[in-house]
Amino acid sequence: MSAERLPGAPGTSAAEQLPPAFPERAAWGTAGKLRAWQAEALELYFQNQPKDFLAVATPGAGKTTFALRLAAELLAQRVVNRVTVVAPTEHLKVQWADSAARVGIKLDPHFKNSQGKHAPGYHGVALTYAQVAAKPVLHHNRTAAGRTLVILDEVHHGGDALSWGDAVREAFGPAVRRLSLTGTPFRSDTSPIPFVTYAPDENGIRTSVADYSYGYGRALKDSVVRPVLFLAYAGAMTWRTKAGDEMSHVLGEETTKDINSQAWRTALDPKGDWIPAVLKAADIRLTEVRRTVPDAGGLVIATDQDAARAYAKRLHEITGEKPTVVLSDEAGASERIEQFQNSTDRWMVAVRMVSEGVDVPRLCVGVYATSSSTPLFFAQAIGRFVRARKRGETASVFLPSVPVLLALANSMEAERDHALDRPKNDDENDVVVFDDEAMEQANRNEGASSDQLGSFEALGAEALFDRVLYDGGEFGTGGAIGSEDELDFIGIPGLLEPDQVRELLSTQQARQAKRKTAAAPAAEPATDELEHRAMKEERNQLQSLVGAWSRRTGEPHQNVHVALRKACGGPAVAQATREQIQARIKKLQGWFIGKK
Repeated sequence: MSAERLPGAPGTSAAEQLPPAFPERAAWGTAGKLRAWQAEALELYFQNQPKDFLAVATPGAGKTTFALRLAAELLAQRVVNRVTVVAPTEHLKVQWADSAARVGIKLDPHFKNSQGKHAPGYHGVALTYAQVAAKPVLHHNRTAAGRTLVILDEVHHGGDALSWGDAVREAFGPAVRRLSLTGTPFRSDTSPIPFVTYAPDENGIRTSVADYSYGYGRALKDSVVRPVLFLAYAGAMTWRTKAGDEMSHVLGEETTKDINSQAWRTALDPKGDWIPAVLKAADIRLTEVRRTVPDAGGLVIATDQDAARAYAKRLHEITGEKPTVVLSDEAGASERIEQFQNSTDRWMVAVRMVSEGVDVPRLCVGVYATSSSTPLFFAQAIGRFVRARKRGETASVFLPSVPVLLALANSMEAERDHALDRPKNDDENDVVVFDDEAMEQANRNEGASSDQLGSFEALGAEALFDRVLYDGGEFGTGGAIGSEDELDFIGIPGLLEPDQVRELLSTQQARQAKRKTAAAPAAEPATDELEHRAMKEERNQLQSLVGAWSRRTGEPHQNVHVALRKACGGPAVAQATREQIQARIKKLQGWFIGKK
């Protein structure tokens, strides 16, 4: 900010050498200056000089840049003489220290509570929330010993447990300045977040109040983040419950919460056919993206360690290249992430560690292969793919076609605040997949098998391309794996302007509908086995079309099936003949193009 000084804030060499999109590459249109939101937030800060400041900025927007610029200015003005950064994970401590070192701020990420004080030559330390909770009195004394700026990264973690929130308040109460950062200011519970102001909204519900907000919608318009295509995959799932009953369900169809959750878990089973099919499709998409973004990488987010290893094995079989596997904050995990970031390797597989805060800007393709369904986890996970580096980049995320995830994908641009006054079991999406507390614990431990979430046996999982969600719209009417209907969508170019993406998706959808209408009835199979397979595929195709028509009209699936039976005759799908299924497919395809 050498050209324009902040009011009362002299420029510093440390601040002025900070690159515009540090530590990422500059997004298109930002070279040579701070991003507009960063400059705006800094100006607001120095106008008010607050003790506490909460900055909410969408993942990928550059919160680290803002925080380090602010720290450099406060150090230069001698408002503070030491800096403490608190982050969720061990890896993020190192990432913060590396970033700070590049602008002349020296943080010790290896500080241990047993040391008592940081070594000479450092401006301060980088800690984890768990480290603070272990010895809050120690960190209270450290904070009080100097004029300390405390940066609370992803501050919502301060409410992870009552003891954590109390520890953070105790440890950093004496701070001269506190800067709280988050990309997701909401939580799945009602635990208050330390040093965050809450005020009643129009309904009297106390919600968090940010001093500065920069949401995904604004960042998308500014070309600071990438637009995201969500590629949803459905398919038939079969499993056996703990009571011994054999169940089946097609992902994407309306059903109870319990059946949805069990079908979802069945889809994620590494031994089934759903995951390999989706991983292969994601790798095809990555290949297409790498035609124009040669270093583009992919990330698979798994539920637990066993699944992560199994997915990595599947990827190796598909690509011929061993993916990078990051399982926890164990020794060497940070180095593996850094090596992957600095390479052109195709895939990384991780559990929780890479879902939040980790900076790997070349990630363009993701597979959401985890059973976590909280808005917070979803937003942070998708945040790994939205960091823009140049104009025209898009992100592609593959996910199961289950209601809670589709609802979250469709509300990417919604800005939420943390609400205190609501029931602890309130579920804004009306779909509870797993207990959030149990899932959070599983994600932390990363060694827990999915069997701990309830005894059941996955029997079979087949994948079916469902649709693409983009910018609030839905495109595609489904298709078999490997079909033109699928390839039309996963094969779109990797560099497109947002309006070009929507236009191309609309074109592909029209092309798909026309192709399906013109297709001749499938030839009769030569054997009973082929007849059985063809029947199963056509039932899946009918279910996919029914789902697409339901989404278009708002009619429940059951009503669509009833209308088809009235128009074509015959019994329910399970008892219908192949000819009756084909007749309903043809009738439904006609509805899509306006034929009665």
